Amino acid sequence: MSDGIDINSDGVQDDTMDVEYTDGSSATAVDTDHDGSADAVAFDGDGNDVHERVDYDANNDGKLETSVYDTDQDGDADMFTSDRNADGNVDIAGSDRNDDGAVDHVVSDEDYDGKADTVVADRDYDGKADYTAQDPDEDGNTDRTVTDSNGDGTMDTVQYGDADTNPYAGR
Repeated sequence: MSDGIDINSDGVQDDTMDVEYTDGSSATAVDTDHDGSADAVAFDGDGNDVHERVDYDANNDGKLETSVYDTDQDGDADMFTSDRNADGNVDIAGSDRNDDGAVDHVVSDEDYDGKADTVVADRDYDGKADYTAQDPDEDGNTDRTVTDSNGDGTMDTVQYGDADTNPYAGR
């Protein structure tokens, strides 16, 4: 184990600690604000010098709430998860399913009840969302689905699954 100091992009010194394990794996912890808590920890589980996971303290509260994963070890992020309210549950997650460097799928729990409130997907991998399912009244049921039904890059079809959130119901 060795302690070190790195210079970040702003020219400020960051406190770092590198740990190498006997199985070849390693971890690097970085404390950018010098408060004694790691602001980011990067993990190399197989010792190939590619970090498969990086955890961040996004709220600067001493807890690592956000994780970014490189599942295929190509150096690019493939998936992320985040616990935005630091309650221990994932509130938003996304993935790059076709490995083009763009997020293709996101699931979000905006009211922190453990149920997905919004799902967004780029099913044809053109860099534009073409499917969204939403639960704006947060009852656990999909209330509205918006899609790009003709594949032109513009959302053009709305389906309402709940009369309470349908602005046209009862007219």
